[in-house]
Amino acid sequence: MLPAKPELFSNFGEIVGWIAIKMLTGDRAKFIGIVFGLAFASALIMQQGSIFWGLMLRTCAQIYDLRGADLWVMDPSVQFIDDVKPMLEKQLGLVRGVDGIKWAVPLYKGIARAKLSFIDKSTGKRVDVTEQVILIGLDDNSLVGEPASMFTGDIEDLHRPNSIIVDRVGLRKLFPRQGLNLIDSPGQFKSTLAALTRRKQASPMSEPNSDKDLEPIGLGTASQNSPVLFEMEMNEHRAEVVGVCDASRTFQSNAVIYTTFSRAKEFVPRERKLLSYVLVKVMPGQNPLDVARRIREQSGLSALTTDQFVEKTINYYLRYTGIPINFMTTVILGFIVGTAIAGQMFYSFTLENIRQFGALKAMGVGNLRIVGMVLLQAALVGFLGYGLGVGGATLFGMANRGQNSELAFYTHRYLLLLDAGATIIICTLASLLSVLKVILLEPAIVFRG
Repeated sequence: MLPAKPELFSNFGEIVGWIAIKMLTGDRAKFIGIVFGLAFASALIMQQGSIFWGLMLRTCAQIYDLRGADLWVMDPSVQFIDDVKPMLEKQLGLVRGVDGIKWAVPLYKGIARAKLSFIDKSTGKRVDVTEQVILIGLDDNSLVGEPASMFTGDIEDLHRPNSIIVDRVGLRKLFPRQGLNLIDSPGQFKSTLAALTRRKQASPMSEPNSDKDLEPIGLGTASQNSPVLFEMEMNEHRAEVVGVCDASRTFQSNAVIYTTFSRAKEFVPRERKLLSYVLVKVMPGQNPLDVARRIREQSGLSALTTDQFVEKTINYYLRYTGIPINFMTTVILGFIVGTAIAGQMFYSFTLENIRQFGALKAMGVGNLRIVGMVLLQAALVGFLGYGLGVGGATLFGMANRGQNSELAFYTHRYLLLLDAGATIIICTLASLLSVLKVILLEPAIVFRG
């Protein structure tokens, strides 16, 4: 159908473009179906890509969290951050003897077991629970590698006897069903701790079969002089939680506990080698890469910058785990499904409008302009599908973000470009058969019965 007011268009090309859009939107069901197919493919690629990117960032989250050092020194066979190969503590002295180093401090990183005790309020009996935790032992004096931010408490409280600091997400895993997952501010934390203290003072049998049926025995009474929040046991040593920090979510999702290096050695079974890493700060004016080379030559250990260690960690998960294959399979399936839906509907749409294309060719519209019409239609539905897909995936990520979310979701700008490229390819493949059908079309078809 020709436009009602062709004088609104400045030239014949705009009229043809307007006709192409009217043909596309004439059948609302097919138009919505094409847009939905492209939106589904775009959303699936964006969602799975963002989750994959978020997981890769979690694998190296603690490298970024342990701040303050220019170089990480480790055993040469270490492949990623959690692949700890302990060293002898005397190797710390070898590193400190290398020229260009301002300071070098020890770091312990490993898996430890925390024993927590509760009272079962329905029976009044003691229940002991053992949880695996990620234990970080910082230098006793400088506390280099301290958490990026404290939620409550002071990092200097680690100098107190038996003290530890737990990350906020890990705390609610260690003490479940205590309302700690609802904490968003230090004020709420103090209120929740006060409520726990009041319940502790009540009779254990006062609330039988309640939804908070486990009451922690090791509940501290935080004050200015004694900032103990909770108590637990690690390797038969008392551990007192004196602060809560905000730490990045890790790939293992275990609670992260910070303490001093000397105390960390008490919290784990005694071994001959307990030095996990050496954190190094180079002198001003020194090139970290040159210092790293000297460390390798003089000590035989591996020395990497933070970015190099992050790259090595991510490369390990990319090459030696099934994570990339699993996510890539889902992305490819989304790509195929989107192409199939859009291609089938595009071809069906072309067949239904074949007489209109024939009429345009009979009126002298060339193949090039006809192809332009089809590509304009593909570009329009591609733009709408891409926008809806990216928007839907973004809303999904926003709805599942926050400290309490287990979902790893991070959208990088490169992922937006990758999704746009995939949408363009889908639209090109979907319109290819339609373009060939229109090019080979005989104008005389419009005169047939």
